[in-house]
Amino acid sequence: MKKKFRTVIRKLDEKRPNQNIIKNASDLIRRGEIIAFPTETVYGLGGNALDPSSVSKIFEIKGRPPDNPLIIHVADMKMLKTLVIQIPPKAHRIIKKFWPGPITLILKKSNLVPEITTGGLNTVAVRIPRNKIALALIKKSGLPIAAPSANISGRPSPTSAIHVKDDLAGKIKLILDGGSTTIGIESTVIDMTQRIPVILRPGGISKESIEDEIGKICFHDSLLSNGSKKTRIHRSPGMKYQHYSPKAKVMLVEGVENHVKKRIIQLTEKLEGEGKKVTIMTTSKSLKVNPEKIQYMGRTLETVARNLFANLRQADKDKIDVIIVQGVQYKKSGFAIMNRLKKAASTRISAQSKSN
Repeated sequence: MKKKFRTVIRKLDEKRPNQNIIKNASDLIRRGEIIAFPTETVYGLGGNALDPSSVSKIFEIKGRPPDNPLIIHVADMKMLKTLVIQIPPKAHRIIKKFWPGPITLILKKSNLVPEITTGGLNTVAVRIPRNKIALALIKKSGLPIAAPSANISGRPSPTSAIHVKDDLAGKIKLILDGGSTTIGIESTVIDMTQRIPVILRPGGISKESIEDEIGKICFHDSLLSNGSKKTRIHRSPGMKYQHYSPKAKVMLVEGVENHVKKRIIQLTEKLEGEGKKVTIMTTSKSLKVNPEKIQYMGRTLETVARNLFANLRQADKDKIDVIIVQGVQYKKSGFAIMNRLKKAASTRISAQSKSN
């Protein structure tokens, strides 16, 4: 973006958003401008999903490839029905159970949705966010809002207004500051156009929770360690391009916990011997290294998810050379956390046995 804006940040109470600020923000959306706003997952970079010019600005501001489809955020079922041809019964059940919330449905799109918004596909990604600031903005604008994460493409997603400012100051006019996001990783994306629904991106709602509601679903092959990494059609953000990467090198260590700890200590000593500045992101409080080197990620998977991107960004602010990350278990939200870490990491190390 050549044009520079004075980026204004407006603080809002998520429980009771200031309606004057919401009105000013919605006016910008209606005029074709792009703004940043909080959702329960991460901050979104929003514009009118039905206006090709607005959507084009989103891609330009982020530096996002045009074949990477955007998620459209809607306020209610009436707005949703204008964007899709049909809503299958299982999709209705997900909507009833999880919306508003961090799950995005892939459905067949209507002619109202421009091709630029969907990356040229005949499907559209849609969800109703839970965050009251986001909902108020959509309702006041009266428009569906296309909103990928409000960061430079490839960088860790933003979970606070300051993260958005770090990446996009001067590129957008307004950031709505609703504080830190509550979930911290993006929404689950599930393709409902298949006979057996397929998770394209793990996120805020686990596979287990969805199956409890609608029965059998599956992960896309690209999400599985033994699955193909090649796919011709990318119906969801996050399927094709490198994501979530800080400037520091990320080394992901996974496997048996005791062996993981030993390997982390060995790596730290080796890298520091080479003159590297190292930080360790870990869920363990018993790691025998200098506490100043540790970013404790939390005890629960929910806490790890909430802090994940903030920790990666903090390492860059601390001018860290290498981030060593302890992997988490592949269960419930742990699958989504590991998905993000694997995309952020340039090196993955398996610590399964003493010989490793």
